[in-house]
Amino acid sequence: MINARFYQKNGRYFGFAVQGHAEYAEPGEDILCSAVSALSINTVNSLERLTGDRLVVKEEDGRLYVKVLGNISHESHILIKSLSIGLCEIYKEYGDEYVRVYFKEL
Repeated sequence: MINARFYQKNGRYFGFAVQGHAEYAEPGEDILCSAVSALSINTVNSLERLTGDRLVVKEEDGRLYVKVLGNISHESHILIKSLSIGLCEIYKEYGDEYVRVYFKEL
């Protein structure tokens, strides 16, 4: 199962973590893992290329962790929120057997 967590402060997204495997299909054919990976990696690339925000990005053992340091720009907030929308839509379509999405206000 894929677990995605989104972190907010004062209603603004400033980070996320995605980990696990959907196990929807065989490795290499798992469309859910591919979709979540593509959305997550695109979000990181967009944060790095389209904002001036400083980031902490950690990838290890099937886990991706991203945090925006300091004041979060409007652009970073929107990009992370967009990822949350995409992952929630995957959850709605395929259910919590494969993907779960959590939100945490800090």
